[in-house]
Amino acid sequence: MIFEKIRKIISSHTGLDKNNINLDSNIVDDLELDSIEIFDILSEIEGEFSIEIDEDSYEDFKTIKDIVEYIENTI
Repeated sequence: MIFEKIRKIISSHTGLDKNNINLDSNIVDDLELDSIEIFDILSEIEGEFSIEIDEDSYEDFKTIKDIVEYIENTI
């Protein structure tokens, strides 16, 4: 459920086919997102899940799985 929502957000922001976004996708290397795109996506994820992501955690997010696990541990 969390993964599906994140995948939809990323797809809508980037135009990437959501079928090409998986848990092991590297945010920078595989999805080719820059820091501004990542910030925008994480801001939308915060709104979607009614959470606040500590900005220090942004650098810890290497894969989609990292984001999913952070949210699972937060909500």
